[in-house]
Amino acid sequence: MKTLNSDKLDALPGLRLEPETSFNFQCHPGVSCFNRCCRNLNLFLYPYDVLRLRKALEIDSESFLERYTDVVMRPDNAFPDVLLKMAHNQEKTCPFLETSGCSVYADRPDTCRSFPVELGLLFTGNQAPVQVAFFRPPDFCQGRFQQKSWTLQQWIDDQQAATYNQMTANWARIKHLFSRNPWQGDHDPRLKMAFMAAYNIDRFRQFVFESSFLKRYRVKKKMQQKMRASDKQLLEFAFQWIKFMVWQMPNRPLGLY
Repeated sequence: MKTLNSDKLDALPGLRLEPETSFNFQCHPGVSCFNRCCRNLNLFLYPYDVLRLRKALEIDSESFLERYTDVVMRPDNAFPDVLLKMAHNQEKTCPFLETSGCSVYADRPDTCRSFPVELGLLFTGNQAPVQVAFFRPPDFCQGRFQQKSWTLQQWIDDQQAATYNQMTANWARIKHLFSRNPWQGDHDPRLKMAFMAAYNIDRFRQFVFESSFLKRYRVKKKMQQKMRASDKQLLEFAFQWIKFMVWQMPNRPLGLY
């Protein structure tokens, strides 16, 4: 999910989707381009993507990051991007692509789940960001010529994308905060801590429950119980802890202060 400024919105390609806007799309093995979009991708993975994929593959988050991703710190960024590493074959296919299709389909990343819709958050001054959506299939896509019609909400419901979209939007709000570099030098230890909290949920769980974390931070008992029971709840807490740790932003509703 991209973060956008209002002055760049009109220049973006694709059909902007308002609530009442409809678009045609259907992907299935019968279309000639089936699985072509799963090749040679710059596919950004967001924290909830990693949480779900590592569980689907039955490995821990650290192993997933090492095996399946490239972590890239771009010169103009203050926080690393995590990209899915393509397979080492001629077509550079997605590592989860099989002849029959996606082998992790039930836990596919947010970008794949929303395709061919692209979502973003529009930031305007001090106002709360607004989600924007564009219908943007690639030129080779034949699914756009199918007769099945959707609104944005119908597509989100059909793809079971609501939780993914919300978690990615929550992360996009934090990434927007990193548009200004908060680090005190190139080796600020908070950077590694923030990355661990966002992308290495298994290590973060150990950090919270097996270190002195709960002695140093006042976390309500009900919140601790929810975090122990749910990776998603733990990740939501991690997002709030990053804001607290990096920018000293308290969050009393989550019990972090």
